[in-house]
Amino acid sequence: MDYLKMYLVALLIFLVIDFLWLGLIARDFYRNQIGHLMAESVNWIAALVFYLLFIGGVVYFVLAPSLEAESLLRAFLVGGFFGFIAYATYDLTNLATLKDWPLLVTVVDLAWGTFLGMLTSGLSYVVLHYIIP
Repeated sequence: MDYLKMYLVALLIFLVIDFLWLGLIARDFYRNQIGHLMAESVNWIAALVFYLLFIGGVVYFVLAPSLEAESLLRAFLVGGFFGFIAYATYDLTNLATLKDWPLLVTVVDLAWGTFLGMLTSGLSYVVLHYIIP
């Protein structure tokens, strides 16, 4: 399977899902919980670097092995675990080191990262295996 094709499909799916979450669904939640810690504007370079690295991990650790094994279940489960680990790194570090980091944000973000990794990996698998193989 072509890694560039896997990367582009996963990146597009990830961006759509994450922008819906951050821009519409959870925008007020984060502003209410950590607004006092938020910058006035997003550091888009840092965000882009995270997105590119996260999708690289999804492709390498989740999609390529799942497509090789022809296992949609593997894509969903390992994708969810990968998302959990990535988001746990950020959220648990913040919880451990920042004075006013809310536990609720950590819990919600861990659930979101798990769901986002699972959905991105599973939908990418479906597109790459069944729609544009």
